[in-house]
Amino acid sequence: MKGIAARVDKWLLAHQEKVLGWRRHLHSHPELSHMEYETTEYLEETLRAHGLTPVRFPGTGLMVDIGPDSPDRLAFRADIDALAVTELTRLPYASAVPGVSHSCGHDVHTTIALALACALAEQADTLPQGIRVIFQPAEEVMDGGATDVIAWGGLEGVGSIFSLHVEPKLKVGKVGVRTGAITSAADVLRIKVSGPGGHSSRPHLTNDVVYALSSLVTQLPALLSRRIDPRTATVLVFGSLNAGYAPNAIPESGQLTGTVRTADIATWRILEELLEELIAQVLAPTGCAHELAYQRGVPPVLNDDVATALLADAARSIDPQAVVQAPQSSGGEDFSWYLEHVPGSMARLGCWSGEGRMGDLHQGDLLVDERSIGVGVRLFASVVEQYSEGTGTGASSGGFLT
Repeated sequence: MKGIAARVDKWLLAHQEKVLGWRRHLHSHPELSHMEYETTEYLEETLRAHGLTPVRFPGTGLMVDIGPDSPDRLAFRADIDALAVTELTRLPYASAVPGVSHSCGHDVHTTIALALACALAEQADTLPQGIRVIFQPAEEVMDGGATDVIAWGGLEGVGSIFSLHVEPKLKVGKVGVRTGAITSAADVLRIKVSGPGGHSSRPHLTNDVVYALSSLVTQLPALLSRRIDPRTATVLVFGSLNAGYAPNAIPESGQLTGTVRTADIATWRILEELLEELIAQVLAPTGCAHELAYQRGVPPVLNDDVATALLADAARSIDPQAVVQAPQSSGGEDFSWYLEHVPGSMARLGCWSGEGRMGDLHQGDLLVDERSIGVGVRLFASVVEQYSEGTGTGASSGGFLT
């Protein structure tokens, strides 16, 4: 590395124990979406201690600008919220909050962004490019805190934005990149079905709600698969069916809930209308009425091709063998809202130690190899250098965050 990236690398090696302390503090003090008050306070105190002037968002979360006040700042986003999942790792710094944990790795994302900001603060006067680091609340809930950040001016003056997400299916040191959709749109639907109920000995005098709901469960996903191009990776899955209370009584109403996901943004825009049409077709023979409550979540994260190429070059500047092709995920991620406004890219950051079984996100036993923190900081530092100067080659130095 040289220039900006080399100075960040030097800072990281000198402060690696402090950086690990940040991560372990955040990990042991997780907070749910829109409740990240202590996390926001901790981040603000740390940033101010390193000479920065963060701006808090209404409620929770904050952002900080570093370097010159350029009209096309380079932005980095980290999500700061945790999940309502009990931690099972038994780590000495495991969650101290019952039923809440950083089982999606947001503590790692936050630590990487915090370390980047503090490292760049020491060279702020020499930066050729303005930098903004966004610590976003509420990524884990519909429709995500990103829309709030945008409304609060988080993208004003930003020319491009980058983020990363830990990936326990990749070995530490590997960086997964992908042009185009790297995540999926994720919407929630609730279908209420109603009709005259009655005794199960006389079903012909009723509109059988349970039968109608069952028809939707079996037929709606199949019909959708015949109306949508299968290459769009569109999938409808029901998670709950509730109706009735007695074995010999046909209820007057019942409800289905589920999710529909797609990797194609054009498909996402027509799904609600199409599902309304198909539901009516399935229920027509039953005589039952229905109400569809459709909650749009987030669009797919569509990585810009130029930004993704820059991200890949940044990863190769750390390790020529670091870059791998990231698979397209069916999960939702509200980083997509930023990319509706400015170009950018999200990377998958390998966090598996290479020993034992690979874990999974949103699970209480998720283990993150902390060496991935150093990889993430160096990756972002290299992005800064390449974005600003078109440079950034060589290998990183040693150290346990390497």
